[in-house]
Amino acid sequence: MEGNALFPQRFNLPDRGDSPVDFDDPSSLSLSVRLRNQIASPHDRTAGVLASLWRHSRLLWQFARRDLETRHRGSTLGAAWSVLNPLLTLLLYVLVFGYIFGGHFPEDPINTKMSYALGVFLGLSLFHFLAEVLALAPMAVVNAPNLVKRVVFPLPILPAATVGSALFHLLVSLTLVCAMALGWGVMDWTRLWALPVLLAPLVIATFGMSLALSSLGVFIRDFTQVIQFTTMALMFGSAIFYSTTAIPAPAWSIMRFNPLLRVVHDARTYLLWEGDLNLRSLAYVYTCAGIILWVGCWCFRRLQSGFADQI
Repeated sequence: MEGNALFPQRFNLPDRGDSPVDFDDPSSLSLSVRLRNQIASPHDRTAGVLASLWRHSRLLWQFARRDLETRHRGSTLGAAWSVLNPLLTLLLYVLVFGYIFGGHFPEDPINTKMSYALGVFLGLSLFHFLAEVLALAPMAVVNAPNLVKRVVFPLPILPAATVGSALFHLLVSLTLVCAMALGWGVMDWTRLWALPVLLAPLVIATFGMSLALSSLGVFIRDFTQVIQFTTMALMFGSAIFYSTTAIPAPAWSIMRFNPLLRVVHDARTYLLWEGDLNLRSLAYVYTCAGIILWVGCWCFRRLQSGFADQI
């Protein structure tokens, strides 16, 4: 029989995986990936998930790009909205929070309307990255039944692609924030080196949550409804619009364990307010991110074998 013995003849895997991908044809998709001897065991550890993503990095890039293209499909400006949306949002926040509400952060040494608006937008950019992934992750696997049922496919790519497309939007927003902050003298360019250090735990934790939610969403469809309230509570509980100094002591005793609050506060403190990096807070955030990633990988591998039966 032609083809690889591990697969039905209709897949007919070639020796190379460089053919173009047709995302509407599962058999064509299988041709683009070298899947021989790469069938993941549900008992793989965290390293197994990460190694699978590394092996299929080209496919991950294609899926993330597809997500971006799908969101803007049919629009006149297309991908240009990825830049226009955060730019218009930034201008809106400058107008509303800077000039109408006239808010301020006590820690801000400049304490201008522009610096306050940039501080709010920086926090919202970090929050929106997480919120976007949380909103899409529960349906990441459910919306790809052909890949789950008909193709031997590295399923962690589905939630990872969601994180990848959201990360692109985050990077666009941060580029605008940094450009305006540098232009208005709110930020010192020598502090930009810390941006990847501050973002890494947020990306790691978000990926872990996307793995957990995408696997649980296959069995519990109510997650999409719960996420709406969760993201709203997370926004108001992460000191996006206000300073951490305004939080009452009883509330701070609980809110201080929120990793997103610490990421937002540390990013604003170091990048915009000329403060020092809080290494203790950074260590806490990285520890939380590692735990969340481990739990997400364990949950995904534990439940993966039952996906096809539920979809």
